[in-house]
Amino acid sequence: MRPVNLIPPEDRRGDQAPLRRGPLAYMVIGALVLLLVGVVALVLTGNQISEREEQVAKLEAEDAAAEAKAARLSAYTEFRDLSEARVQTVQSLADSRFDWERVMRELALILPGGDVWLISLTATAAAGADIGGEGGGSSGGSGGNLRGAIFGPALELSGCAASQTSVAGFVTALEDIDGVTRVGVQSSQLADKDSGAGVSSGGSGGSGSSDDCRTRSFIAKFEIVVAFDAAPLPPSEGEGGLAPEAAQAASNETTEGG
Repeated sequence: MRPVNLIPPEDRRGDQAPLRRGPLAYMVIGALVLLLVGVVALVLTGNQISEREEQVAKLEAEDAAAEAKAARLSAYTEFRDLSEARVQTVQSLADSRFDWERVMRELALILPGGDVWLISLTATAAAGADIGGEGGGSSGGSGGNLRGAIFGPALELSGCAASQTSVAGFVTALEDIDGVTRVGVQSSQLADKDSGAGVSSGGSGGSGSSDDCRTRSFIAKFEIVVAFDAAPLPPSEGEGGLAPEAAQAASNETTEGG
């Protein structure tokens, strides 16, 4: 005979009691799962924040060390910049120098012995250079008009020759100087036959001037400008800076008695 349990299912105890099922149990389990996920996410986020803070602190320390090192080395950087600037300045000055010593040596070699003699010589590195003294810059020199049209180095020569032919020969000889690009004659005049003194028509020589070397009627007084246009200009030329200084000026006054 098979036994039959007459106790209602909801009142049964033990192994034969039915399992309780309902939405409340699932809601509790879901809440626990969500809580666990939140705790895990919170822990992971905290760990990431700690790592980022450690990285930021490390980078700040490295940046501070780099700034301190840069501050220690700034003196060397300034010295290097100053050294480079000085080297560039010296190189620029060296490139713009003009060899006046060579020009004077060649001028002495081509100067005719007895036919031509100089009473003044002015050498300037650029137009408008102020060399001071009597007969100073090109504006007051012997070849002012021609000198003002030459931007590079130039020689201004004033003297006398035995004849106009000697002046022409001297001009041709000046063109043989190394570096000369052109030779201009400002004036070349013979003496006044009546008074024996220089004439003033068309030139800069004055009548009865104390430095007039024309002691004979056949003697010609000349003013010549020798240009070196291909020579490098001083660094300040054409840059709106100060007026370029004269590289070298030489003046020599001699008088040959008649």
